[in-house]
This record gives sequence, structure tokens and C-alpha cells, in this order.
Amino acid sequence: MAIPTEKLYSQELLGMTTELAQFPLKGNWDSIVEVRSKTCGSMLKLGISLNQHNELSNLGFSVSACAFGQAAAALFARSALGLTAKKCQLSHDGIEEWLSSPMAPIPDWPDIKILENARAYVGRHGAIILPWKAASQILCKN
Repeated sequence: MAIPTEKLYSQELLGMTTELAQFPLKGNWDSIVEVRSKTCGSMLKLGISLNQHNELSNLGFSVSACAFGQAAAALFARSALGLTAKKCQLSHDGIEEWLSSPMAPIPDWPDIKILENARAYVGRHGAIILPWKAASQILCKN
């Protein structure tokens, strides 16, 4: 069942999109990756720096996506510092499962429920998962 637009795009969700300005893709990064959603064409470029323990220590974005894709990137950025390859892959898998299955448990990522309304819109799933997909690609190759 479709959710009315005013409930789908909550003030909280739309407000999160402005948080991306705090994470510009400027500067020197240990790695940069660009990922694109096959379902909607959304694009996200992620630059990260790692500490000596291969944990994410800094990040920056360039995002061309719907409000859900932008909010997902901001949500990722809020809690990504200290992220390891294993934790990132577990989060990625959990969020993908949560998006694709109505019976899946809520993933272990702070404030992920903000994106709850998008679960009914499969076309938004590809944009939502982009930050975790990009980070997994970088962290799993280091």
C-alpha cells in the first residue's frame, strides 16, 4: 500500500539531506569509490580515510540521489567513524535484507527507522543501500 507523500517524505527525512554539506568530498582520501543504483540511476561517490587499525576515520560524499538516497548517506555518515570491513558488510547485508523482506528484523544501524517508509518503494532501495555498498567495496579491499 502506498504511503501518502507527506508521510513518505517526513520533515526529519528531508532535514537529513542537508547534513551532507558537513561531509564534502574535498581533500585527500586513502580511497575513493563511485557506485550507482541499477534501479534508479542514483550515484554516490565516497572518499574515506582509514586509521592504523583499518577503521574508517574520515569520509566525504558526492551524492546525486533522491531524498531517500541523500538521507541514507547522511545516516551512514552520522555513525560510520570507526567502521570496520566486517561491521560494514554485516550492516550492508542487514539493510538489504530489511529492505527486501517485510519480515526481516530492523538492522543494527542507529536511526535506520527514519528510512522505514521507503521499504514499500522498491525503486528507492537501490539509492538507500549506496553508502554501505560503497564503504564495503573500499573496506573489504583494504
